[in-house]
Amino acid sequence: MKIFYAIQATGNGHISRAIQLHPYLQKFGDVDFFLSGNNATLPVDLPVKFKSKGCSLLYSKCGGLDYTAIAKNIKPIQMYKDAKALPLKHYDVIINDFDSITALACKLQKVDSVQFGHQASFISNQTPRPSKKSFLGETIFKHYAPSTKHIGLHFESYDSFIHPPIIKEEIINATPKDMQHITVYLPSFDKDCLEKAFKKLPDVAFHWFLSEITEKYISGNITYFPVNQKYFNESLISCHGIITGGGFETPSEALYLNKKVLSIPILNHYEQLCNAAALEKMGVQVIYEVGNEFELIVEKWLNATSNNPTIKANDIKKTLQYLFDTYPKRK
Repeated sequence: MKIFYAIQATGNGHISRAIQLHPYLQKFGDVDFFLSGNNATLPVDLPVKFKSKGCSLLYSKCGGLDYTAIAKNIKPIQMYKDAKALPLKHYDVIINDFDSITALACKLQKVDSVQFGHQASFISNQTPRPSKKSFLGETIFKHYAPSTKHIGLHFESYDSFIHPPIIKEEIINATPKDMQHITVYLPSFDKDCLEKAFKKLPDVAFHWFLSEITEKYISGNITYFPVNQKYFNESLISCHGIITGGGFETPSEALYLNKKVLSIPILNHYEQLCNAAALEKMGVQVIYEVGNEFELIVEKWLNATSNNPTIKANDIKKTLQYLFDTYPKRK
């Protein structure tokens, strides 16, 4: 069996999921990966056969999206050419983790696909949303990467086709411990946006992962790390809690480990606002703006006594078997 897997590389979560799935997929057939987008920092240790600049999300300085940079990065003519050039008819199964070029290629070449991943869960109206829905956000969920079939991943099973998150083996096999530090991963924030606030909490040790850092170093109560999978796994497994965005993969791993989570969704990022709504329902603290007294919010969060919610990990073998068993048969 020949398998085509499209990765949306606008962030690290999609890549991390694909790396975890790869050995399981290999048991079903030969896998070729398509990397679409250019805003990830993780090394891609996968057999990537096709690449495109695609469409990536780019961030402003302190917690928002840079819409001007995003618009400049979109090359519709090239994206159309890339879609037309993908040889999808040579593949038996096409798995799309929310990539618009692959979806367009499927439409042009009249082949089926399955949208597999977190965004697929938002096809269901039962998946949590913020109190104020976004017409644009809902349109993107439904029409950005349309597929014949959907298999969603989310914190909880809000609908029959939604499964638990893919958790890395290193996390599943770990023995969590509490070394009292706070792990920080906020890729939409530059260093100088939050550094003063963290320095105002000298008794709290922070492990801060930043894309601009190339070598680990310590300054006062902050240990700065490059975005590195090994370092991050070790820090998360041994942390007291984590401050992160409103993404999916990192909160999922933290909740699986029963860690304390403070979520700061990216401003005006509808998917992250939806995730934040789900996290709040589970009892996780969410803040939507970082003001001048951010350190007080962090301190209050640290001192709050609450039961950390836990989630299950995906049974990858079972989920993939379901995917291949129910994949649309070619006519």
